[in-house]
Amino acid sequence: MTLPSFNLTDDPGPSFSGLMDHLGKRPSFDNIALDEKDIVHGTTIVAARFADGVVIAGDRRATSGNLISYRSMKKVFSADKWSGVGIAGAAGPAVEMVKLFKVQLEHYEKVQGHNLSLEGKANQLSQFIRANLPAAMQGMVVVPIFVGFDRRRDVGRLFAFDVTGGRYEEEKFVVTGSGSLFAKTVIKMGYDKNANEDQTVDLLLRALFNAADDDSATGGPDALRGIYPTVSVITSDGYRELEEEAIAQRFEQVIADSNLGGAQS
Repeated sequence: MTLPSFNLTDDPGPSFSGLMDHLGKRPSFDNIALDEKDIVHGTTIVAARFADGVVIAGDRRATSGNLISYRSMKKVFSADKWSGVGIAGAAGPAVEMVKLFKVQLEHYEKVQGHNLSLEGKANQLSQFIRANLPAAMQGMVVVPIFVGFDRRRDVGRLFAFDVTGGRYEEEKFVVTGSGSLFAKTVIKMGYDKNANEDQTVDLLLRALFNAADDDSATGGPDALRGIYPTVSVITSDGYRELEEEAIAQRFEQVIADSNLGGAQS
């Protein structure tokens, strides 16, 4: 395979999306007429800061209209060693966006010889979201969460986005997806800036459990099928995804401690 070459005026530089545009290879979801029931959606994503970094978690259910399309969809991914992305919205464009985003970060590092800053990474993701706006206007909305550990500041950071690509940094926690209202209430009531990793993980699991209890598009823990939310922690040591077995044990304890498995009114 021959690598493309450019003159100085056409060189896209460290922008992988610019390279794709130049070569006419960028995927496009423009001008596609789809019914709501044909679009697979994923929700809910939650993230919070703690003393040593950030925790991000997402449920595993994906829906098409009123139907459950997938019960074990993964919605939380590593962007690189120091950052992660959680996706909500139209699953197809969202997953494609994460793949291109990861390649963009690798491309930039190889071309420039150093990593982007965490803010730079958030800006890059913002550009991908803005480029998806025509598809979003047709119902294929993608609204991710971006989190990471800022090695320059030695602190975990959280970034939320809107459908136009607007980027907003949050100080404590951030949520997105159809169950975000219920999850946010739980996190807001229980958030402690001095909490450790275990306490923060448990708080996010409680938030997802409550979201699943009130939002049909959010999947709760499924002991029968062995399906549990994806939870990842990012600290100065890098990105780390928790084992599903550990998440299952945590859910048992969270439910026992909170009496969430009691009778419903």
